[in-house]
Amino acid sequence: MEVISKISQLRERLSQLRNEGKSIGLVPTMGALHEGHASLVRRSVKENDVTVVSVFLNPTQFNDPKDLERYPRTLEADCRLLDECGADIAFAPSVKEIYPEPDTRLFSYPPTDSVMEGAMRPGHFNGVCQIVSKLLSYVEPDRAYFGEKDYQQIAVIRRMVDDLGFKLQIVPCPVVRQSDGLALSSRNTLLSDEERVTAANIYRILDKSRSLGLTVQETHDYVVGEINSIPGLTVQYFSIVDGDSLADVTSWDEAPSVVGCITVFCGTKPIRLIDHIRYK
Repeated sequence: MEVISKISQLRERLSQLRNEGKSIGLVPTMGALHEGHASLVRRSVKENDVTVVSVFLNPTQFNDPKDLERYPRTLEADCRLLDECGADIAFAPSVKEIYPEPDTRLFSYPPTDSVMEGAMRPGHFNGVCQIVSKLLSYVEPDRAYFGEKDYQQIAVIRRMVDDLGFKLQIVPCPVVRQSDGLALSSRNTLLSDEERVTAANIYRILDKSRSLGLTVQETHDYVVGEINSIPGLTVQYFSIVDGDSLADVTSWDEAPSVVGCITVFCGTKPIRLIDHIRYK
């Protein structure tokens, strides 16, 4: 596997491969890779001739400097995992390489980017669009792979891709969970063993809520009440939304796809965990 840190080198190498008729898959990551990321890489390797994985902790999508500071950084281990998964190129640039000057571009795709994470983390999705648009322009992939754990992010990226006219396939990939249901996340490494056990209650309660036959409002209240009753867990928001537009729904029949998106603070630090569940 090649490790490339310069945009010019990446473009030159990919131009060679593209001229050979190779198809290219891109897996954007912020590093601290785990089995969830590995599943995306393996799928790209299976579906493309060449797989590029970006490993870049993007500062513009963090509205909380402390959150950025404590985000795990494990480049050496990341590269070992990517090599084992069959990735061809790891693109691991510096912040200065990506942002030699401040990126002042503004992206706005309401309501997709203005609800839930967009409301709680002002500027977050603008930063996501900045970095993903840059990566797509560098790599020019045939397909780009994103984990469905960040459900809202995929919806925003689809809007951005359409807006900017990128020609590629966005491939959403299922959430990878531990045996107890906890969604794999780089932030899980910041949890103590006890907190990891506590965090597993998030998906347990979400999953149970699907089988209770409640209304949308009753389901919302059940999930929030049950999670908040567990010491060490505090719901920041739980939204039951149209799976496409992300607009709130008030009845199950209101949209062909209905998804519940949640963010929970876990532990004393606390660590912010996101998850979602499909109701239909």
